[in-house]
Formats: sequence, C-alpha cells, structure tokens
Amino acid sequence: MNILKQASAGTMESSDVYVEIESNEDGLEIHIESVVEKQFGDRIEATVREVLADCNVTNACVRVVDRGALECVLRARVETAIYRSGGNN
Repeated sequence: MNILKQASAGTMESSDVYVEIESNEDGLEIHIESVVEKQFGDRIEATVREVLADCNVTNACVRVVDRGALECVLRARVETAIYRSGGNN
C-alpha cells in the first residue's frame, strides 16, 4: 500500500494516541513520544510495525504521540491514519 498524502488519527487527550503518517522513500521510520516509553516503547514500536505490515505499508514515516493508550486503540489509530492517507493497493 502506498501512502499518497500526510494523514493523522487520534487526539492528544489522556489515554489516547495521536498518529501521523506520510510517505517516505527510504523505508519505514517510526518516531515515538510516550508517557510510558521506558516501560512500553519497544511494544509500541512493534505494534506500529505489525499494523504497517498487515496493511502492506513499506515506505512511510510514522509519528506516534502516546498518552497511555491501550494497544487496541494504537492499532485502530495507525490503521485509520493509513486509510486516511489515501493509500492504495
């Protein structure tokens, strides 16, 4: 799936996560800011990579600003940002 335009999903509210995605010619770049990064940063990145792989996204820059969201919320926000980006197969 190709990312056609910059898109986002989520909010900066407590217990939510804000995700931005845009096209990137150099593969995947993931930038994470989280209030629980020391405890869960690796798991957050792994979850983002899983969703990107599930959607066949191979070239994207993803920015994640987490405020303590559950994993299911993170997955939904990443997937929504992908689809809002106008990605096509």
